[in-house]
Amino acid sequence: MRIDGRASLVLENPVARLTVDLLGGSFVEFQFQDQKLNPLVWNNSGDPDQPRQMSHFLCLDRWGWPSKAEAARGMPYHGEAGLVEWRIVDPPRVADGGVCAHLRTTLPMANLAVSRRIHLDCKEAVFTVTESVTNLNQLGSVLNMVQHPSIGPPFLDERTVIDANATEGFVLANTMPNPERWPTRWPQALDSDGQSVNMRYLQDNHDPNVVAYVIDEKLGWTTAANPAHGLLIGYLWKTADYPWFIAWRRAEHGKPFARGIEFGTTGLDWPQGELVRKGRIFGRPLFVHLDAGETLTKSFTCFLLRIPPDYAGVEAVRQTGTGLGVRGRGAAKAREIALDSATLRAAGLAAGDHGSLL
Repeated sequence: MRIDGRASLVLENPVARLTVDLLGGSFVEFQFQDQKLNPLVWNNSGDPDQPRQMSHFLCLDRWGWPSKAEAARGMPYHGEAGLVEWRIVDPPRVADGGVCAHLRTTLPMANLAVSRRIHLDCKEAVFTVTESVTNLNQLGSVLNMVQHPSIGPPFLDERTVIDANATEGFVLANTMPNPERWPTRWPQALDSDGQSVNMRYLQDNHDPNVVAYVIDEKLGWTTAANPAHGLLIGYLWKTADYPWFIAWRRAEHGKPFARGIEFGTTGLDWPQGELVRKGRIFGRPLFVHLDAGETLTKSFTCFLLRIPPDYAGVEAVRQTGTGLGVRGRGAAKAREIALDSATLRAAGLAAGDHGSLL
């Protein structure tokens, strides 16, 4: 299927529609069928024939900068995964309590094979992605893998509120080589003038631009809610897979332009060699080592919720016996998403896997 001139994969159920751009593998649309408001809007316009990193893309084999030598040989910022073509192995089909599809790609410079299985629940606005990365090199490799969901207008405006169960963090713009010497704690961060900023919001100034935080619970989560539009998008993942949460903010012409609600295996955007020398921050690793021929597998779940106009944000996301529970701040009532058992298994959220988050 071609959408806006680009080869795309579309998965649908009666309530939601999910679109993956095959020229870069980005998740470029996730919305309710009857609302037509897509939160995942960033860098979606451009050459229809060229791969590019858009909306929610995968950063692999790195998050951030290549070294000068790597850049001279063509390695891009955030790696190759969002800049190569993905092919459909299994087109969408109804199976295992949902709509399933399977994609693959290969990263030519990093020499990694990537397999992505997508499972959209049969009746809810919830999808799970399981990605397996295999090292095709004859030697071990240092790498990072970061999910980069990016939201933009009209869903993103001054009223949009970001929540997460993040804890200790640091501003990436702080003095190197030890940015953690000036720690902060979610949702606060210090701007370049030393003033405290609430990272839940974005108005006309995106200082600080990027702040990385760690997750202390067994499951990590983040949400973006716009009460005026009555919509919330959220992500849930195993902290063992992705121990870092990264908040990226950008304003243009005095208005919110983009927000990244990212999660991954690192919180530092340095070249791989420097990450190896640095090792850890707050006791959390800054890279993954994948041996020759070895495969690593990681998953995440994404969901949509309708919210009332007085919604103040999310206090917690939890696993329930039959699905997911989202507890709002203040007087907001908890909201439940009942999921098919196959969706729970695909997400690694089957009862007893991790215990309640509340």
